[in-house]
Amino acid sequence: MKLLLDESVPWRLKRAFADGISVSTVPEMGWAGAKNGELLRRAAEEGFIALATADRGIEYQQRTDALPLAVIVMVAYRNRFSDLAPLVPQIERLLELAMERRIYHVAV
Repeated sequence: MKLLLDESVPWRLKRAFADGISVSTVPEMGWAGAKNGELLRRAAEEGFIALATADRGIEYQQRTDALPLAVIVMVAYRNRFSDLAPLVPQIERLLELAMERRIYHVAV
């Protein structure tokens, strides 16, 4: 399964995921600076099943009934590795489910 980490997420977080999850970052894919709609479309076309982001505004910027893939919003005090790493197990559990194309929230 493929997970994409948004630019709002520290790149180091990809190392915290289990080996069975293929994690890429937006900059690695060459999509830095892409608007959310375009980013979601590209990610879906590349076979990603979800985008993990710390951008809490994404659900107000996108039509949730037309998402091309699942979006996981990470809710933490700050967007630092130390604050987001505890959320990884929750994200991994979500990825094991048959995720719908909707917005999910994970929080400490």
